[in-house]
Amino acid sequence: MTQALAALRAFIVKEFQHILRDRQTLVILLALPVAQLTLFGFALRTDVRDIRLAYIAEAPDDATAALRTRFARNGRFTLVDVAPTPGAIEAAFRADRADVALVIASGLAERLRDGRDAELQVIADASDPNTGATMQTHVVAVLTGWQRDLLPQAASGGIEPRIRMLFNPTLESVNLFVPGLIALILTIVTALMTAISLSREKERGTLEVLLVSPLHPWQVIVGKVAPYLLLAFVNVVSVLVAAWLVFGVPFRGSLVTLMAGSTLYALVGLALGVLIAAITSSQLTAMLAALIGTMMPSTLLSGMIFPIASMPAPLQLLSSIVPARWFIDISRGIMLKGAGWTELWPQFAVLTAMFAALMTLAIRRFSVRLD
Repeated sequence: MTQALAALRAFIVKEFQHILRDRQTLVILLALPVAQLTLFGFALRTDVRDIRLAYIAEAPDDATAALRTRFARNGRFTLVDVAPTPGAIEAAFRADRADVALVIASGLAERLRDGRDAELQVIADASDPNTGATMQTHVVAVLTGWQRDLLPQAASGGIEPRIRMLFNPTLESVNLFVPGLIALILTIVTALMTAISLSREKERGTLEVLLVSPLHPWQVIVGKVAPYLLLAFVNVVSVLVAAWLVFGVPFRGSLVTLMAGSTLYALVGLALGVLIAAITSSQLTAMLAALIGTMMPSTLLSGMIFPIASMPAPLQLLSSIVPARWFIDISRGIMLKGAGWTELWPQFAVLTAMFAALMTLAIRRFSVRLD
């Protein structure tokens, strides 16, 4: 019995020594719970703030001015000027310049003084159905409070807001999650699998053989990641077909533009996976680093599930370096809003810059190994 306990103690001590020697894995294991608690605590928010309201008054008067002041002082809304034309509102939504619009017909003050009903139209971007419904609820609440507080003399009649939900009028949640699911699948196939594959080659020593061969580092990297790029392309096509046939998710934009965005995002993921494999020392460390560096941000900080506008300012700033955020804007814009290159070129530009930076760092890191 004594010998068994001694052997067990020796084995436990050996395992502790092994963990302590692997500093990268130890840091990740200790930091992961804190990172998860912090991100989930701040990112898991269902409230919506910083709502960009397109305030459109066809014929401004005293009542429209007072109502505009009410929204401006609310603290939840940011007023956006949009031309009072039928197509301007949808254009603002496609270009991501507004979240909700309030359209006020002419004669608001006169109708309220005469005790007649005044019709106002609330138009919300429902590509994110939960957020769209929440935003229109906040707008209606301001309208109701303004009428009650500032127009007590209107004993009869009042404001009758008419609600219109653009891009997803039935508020189907699947229309929200499928574009984000494409980003998640591409992240798994590209960044995670690439990091694990290259790290496995490093542990076996075969990668060192390739790096000292006549091949340049960029040739080794391209040869390793090319199969995963093809696999990612196949996965995008299969997800789109399933989304259309099984879930009935609409597709209003250009398939060519979406495939171009998917390919660019896949390249960003591949470059990130190569960089992770280059800076980690083991397959386990690479897998954990890929999970922390890609899966968690892609789920929590990309707007896939939780609206970015509801996060604190530091996390909103942090989300700007998450590639999935920009790709989800592309996929939702194309599939649900019918957006094109004119509206989505900033997102394409950001992903292109990310790919160039990550691939440059990855190639330089592997080049250092040759020296």
